[in-house]
Amino acid sequence: MVAGSAAINCNVLVLNRHYLAIRVVNARRAFSLLCRRLAEVIHIEDGEYLSYDFESWCEVSEFKRNFEPQAHDWIRTVRFDIAVPRIIRLAIFDRLPKQEVKFNRRNIFARDHNRCQYCGRKFPTTELSLDHVVPRSRGGLSTWDNIVCCCLKCNIRKGGRTPEEAHMHLQTKPRKPHRNPVISVKLSDGRYASWKQFLDQAYWTVELK
Repeated sequence: MVAGSAAINCNVLVLNRHYLAIRVVNARRAFSLLCRRLAEVIHIEDGEYLSYDFESWCEVSEFKRNFEPQAHDWIRTVRFDIAVPRIIRLAIFDRLPKQEVKFNRRNIFARDHNRCQYCGRKFPTTELSLDHVVPRSRGGLSTWDNIVCCCLKCNIRKGGRTPEEAHMHLQTKPRKPHRNPVISVKLSDGRYASWKQFLDQAYWTVELK
């Protein structure tokens, strides 16, 4: 459970009008959409989809605050506490989700689970760099299958050589993920279990904003 100011940055899955996942936003953005009646809360209970507008969700939150406080993240206002919804559905947006995974530093770190792909140790992002498996000086490209997370020590050791030349071995073969790897990290958190049925690993990619 997260409460207070930290809860405003909790993640909320956004569905289009046809219940297809299109992106993830923070709670602040989600409540903005709810208050303007541009979205509704989708809550799954006993396998059933329940929908609530903002006012109804406030009433439901009052009940859950009394009986299920640990099951939700909470935002405190002057007059009441409100649970952060896990899923919202847009009222009129019906475009299909983007299926291209963005090639950026955050997604590479998430794909490799913040683990150096040479020594296998896990590091905070501030202690990681990106390494071209085949160095750029040898014609290596900046692509999903040629860039890996690397700790600073291993990066210095490898230098401008290939792993074979440096007598280093990759922990896993780098490849492009099927969906945004940041979402895979989130799904390991039990709070986001309700997202799984909307995120078919073979097809849907959710873009973080």
